[in-house]
Amino acid sequence: MQPSPLSPRGGRLLAQHDPRLLVVALVLFALVTVSLKTPTAAAVALAAALALAAAGGLPLRELLRRLAVLEGFMLVVLATLPFTVPGEAWLTFGPLTATREGLFTAVLIALKANAVVLALLGLLGGLEPAVLGHALGRLGLPEKLVHLLLLTVRQIALLDQEQRRLRQAMRARAFVPRSDRHTWISYGNLIGMLLVRSLERSRRIEAAMRCRGFQGRLYLLDSHRWRFPDTAWLVGLLPLLAGLLALDRLS
Repeated sequence: MQPSPLSPRGGRLLAQHDPRLLVVALVLFALVTVSLKTPTAAAVALAAALALAAAGGLPLRELLRRLAVLEGFMLVVLATLPFTVPGEAWLTFGPLTATREGLFTAVLIALKANAVVLALLGLLGGLEPAVLGHALGRLGLPEKLVHLLLLTVRQIALLDQEQRRLRQAMRARAFVPRSDRHTWISYGNLIGMLLVRSLERSRRIEAAMRCRGFQGRLYLLDSHRWRFPDTAWLVGLLPLLAGLLALDRLS
């Protein structure tokens, strides 16, 4: 049996809940996490985010692949902040001096950033883009933004197909990329053709939508309903968030 295009594809623990719950939970968790000011509370938030990522059912390899980009940025933060934030000297490398305040700030930022991204991947990483768009629409997000999200997701997939087709045509003509003028001109032509065909495809999509009675409004057709377990899950999350804030103040 094929899954519905508007059904979640997350782990068992989260797939049964209303997608709106996952969006609200992520927003609350992110707001609390970014407001933390101590590494102890941020580390606890990171542990909670790891639990959410496990509950989301995202495969470990996929999780690590998505975290790789963030960790590369975090390495830059950890390498530069200790030397740019003024404070008490901690380590000296010739003319460069690393401060304890800079190290503290870098570690705090790394913990909070990883916690928020892990929570994002755990809560929303298993949702289809269409499900996420419908959930945002049900939460009262402006209709135009929801329409833009849904159409953009669809258009990205079409652009990727077109890009692959054009690249295959270039390879069929014995194109081999090199660091020369011909390669850059070829890539410029590729980008130009992709933009032109994207414009043509968008016009055809608009014409097809108008032929089907589109009048500037997309109707939300999802069948998700907010139930008592969703309320219970959200209420159960509040003590965790309150505990993080209390631990942050006490620390």
